[in-house]
Amino acid sequence: MPNSTTVTDFLLARFSDVWELRVLHSVLFLLTYLATLLGNLLIVTVTTLDQSLHTPMYFFLRTLSVLDMCYISVTVPKACIIFLLESRVISLVGCATQIFLVLLFASVELVFLTIMARDRYVAICHPLHYPVIMNPQVCVQMSLVSLLSGLMYSGLHTGLTFSLSFCQSNIIQQFFCDMPSLLKVSCSDTFINEIVIFVSSVMFSGGCFSLIIMSYVRILSTVLKFPIREQRKAFSTCVPHILVVTVFLSSGAAVYMKPTSNSPSIQDMITSVFYSVVPPFLNPIIYSLRNKQIKMAVWRIMNRKLYSGK
Repeated sequence: MPNSTTVTDFLLARFSDVWELRVLHSVLFLLTYLATLLGNLLIVTVTTLDQSLHTPMYFFLRTLSVLDMCYISVTVPKACIIFLLESRVISLVGCATQIFLVLLFASVELVFLTIMARDRYVAICHPLHYPVIMNPQVCVQMSLVSLLSGLMYSGLHTGLTFSLSFCQSNIIQQFFCDMPSLLKVSCSDTFINEIVIFVSSVMFSGGCFSLIIMSYVRILSTVLKFPIREQRKAFSTCVPHILVVTVFLSSGAAVYMKPTSNSPSIQDMITSVFYSVVPPFLNPIIYSLRNKQIKMAVWRIMNRKLYSGK
């Protein structure tokens, strides 16, 4: 960061400067954060304690829940603080850390959603080969690949962003540090950065989204041969998955893949909620809490605790 020493910290933005609205925004963010932690922690606990859920599918769900808790913890607690307190300062190192972690958890989560779609495709379309294809060793290897790809992706963009000079305004028009907002306040030429963001986003996000859609198309084409009741069950599972991924990627693309010069700040702040806060909140509901096996496991664990208490 040799060229970044002119600016030592940044000022984050709020949705409003009206005190009552700031309190409302903080309460909404805090409730969403607590609900996300509670839902994901429940899934991690249940899938760990119940032996019947020690399968590849629930291994991925458990890991996704851990990712969601980490992902939302990077942005929301700091946002609640700047909504309530007068200080909106975040240090240069804090800003770099926030960008790195947001990109890391978002990219790893996207790869994981792709792997989970593949897992469901193998389970439904090739059930006899499922134990061989999705064995524990393969699950661990895919998890490590997703983590490595996330580290490379976030490291590349964080390094490129903080190789720029920041010597003019230090006001970031966003409730957390993200690349597009920092590019706006840089006094360097950001053309190369914007090209790299666009190309890498198309290749990485577009590639993952294409694989997810291909997996679900194959699942649905196979399910069409099943009885009507099974078809409805599959559609009710697959469609919400696709919608969550679509909201996640489309909102991220709306902020990251357009020129930084013509980007309304408040609109970007609202849009960013849909890729930084909404997915971790919805994932446990969409992927796990609607799952019959997890519901049964919760009841088994609760009954076990009740009887052991007696």
